[in-house]
Amino acid sequence: MANSIQTSTTDTATKHPSAKRRKLTTDQHQNHQEQPLIPGLTDHVAQLSLSLVHPSTLYPVCHSWRRLIYSLSFPPFLSLYAVLSSTNINHRLSNNNPIQSFNFDPISSKWDSLPPPPPDPPLHLLLRHPCFISRDLPIQSISACGRLILIAATSHNFSPALSRPLVFNPLSGVWGFGPPLTTPRRWCAAGSAKDTVYVASGIGSQFNTDVSKSVEKWDLQSKNVGISTIANKTITWKWEKVKGLKDGRFCRDAIDAVGWRGKLCMVNMKGDAPKEGLVYDTEKDAWENMPEGMLAGWRGPVASMDEETMFVVDEARGVLRKYDPEKDYWEHMMESERLVGAQKIAAGGGRVCVIRGCSTEIVVLDVAALPVKLWVVKTPPGFEALAIHILPRMSRPDF
Repeated sequence: MANSIQTSTTDTATKHPSAKRRKLTTDQHQNHQEQPLIPGLTDHVAQLSLSLVHPSTLYPVCHSWRRLIYSLSFPPFLSLYAVLSSTNINHRLSNNNPIQSFNFDPISSKWDSLPPPPPDPPLHLLLRHPCFISRDLPIQSISACGRLILIAATSHNFSPALSRPLVFNPLSGVWGFGPPLTTPRRWCAAGSAKDTVYVASGIGSQFNTDVSKSVEKWDLQSKNVGISTIANKTITWKWEKVKGLKDGRFCRDAIDAVGWRGKLCMVNMKGDAPKEGLVYDTEKDAWENMPEGMLAGWRGPVASMDEETMFVVDEARGVLRKYDPEKDYWEHMMESERLVGAQKIAAGGGRVCVIRGCSTEIVVLDVAALPVKLWVVKTPPGFEALAIHILPRMSRPDF
């Protein structure tokens, strides 16, 4: 039957190719709209049944099921989001936006670029500068409440590049603006806990003691919350100040603050060197010293899975560890040369994803399996990874 359809299509297309292509497209669209998901069942009942099946099983079966798993009516599966920069050094030195965001779909194993952020105001992010030959200037992004949030960076005149966060919603596929920061900053600590975004310390255009000790939060679940798609639109919600730091020692580096069991954990510098650690209790609005064992094992990038389990990659030894709060100890899980030099990690859906500095590879670890399984995802050609996040997949209504 397939051969006869192909023959018929070829013969008719020879006579009227343009008209035939239009007719085929129209007929296929109508068939997709009319074809039931499961014969004999209403689409509503069929969707309920199919939602119990893993998307990877549904994807190869038929086009209607493939469309379903990317629709708003189907529970979104998790996928990988990456903030990437060009491997072309001239592009990275430009005063224009040197980054692009992509989504890796684990079901189709394909990269898709995210739509560009709003053009007004234009982004001027500085990633490389001749004065900083050996390192990239930080562009800080976090994930919270199922959204990708670009929160801090440096502009070409060495001032904060973002006066308010840029927020991407995967389900709507739209960028928007968060509330204006009380004090725009860079080189800060940034993270989220319980769907609330926190920024701490950092510097503005110049060092300021008050800014270096200040901490602000933005509750994404506030009743007044709403993402504005217009930069200068008046909105009713805002950042709120919380208990500040005792000193400005946390403005030395761009730090990932890790949400874990209602607390926010952070250290004052990256790497394997000795460091200071603090823990913020979000319920008590109080800071306390980080437990000794947690601090001693914080020897590389850290991320939490569902804010319940923390993982660290020892960047010097290439070891993945999991934190045991009862013993205040980091438990060894696996070791690999591919993890040496780890700079950023993300955790979610039973996976820990790892990038090394200036890498075109993203290492994926299945920590739900014992022993831990490892594989590699290549970045899109011409790009290297700066940051990674695990968030719901993007909806694709036109799939």
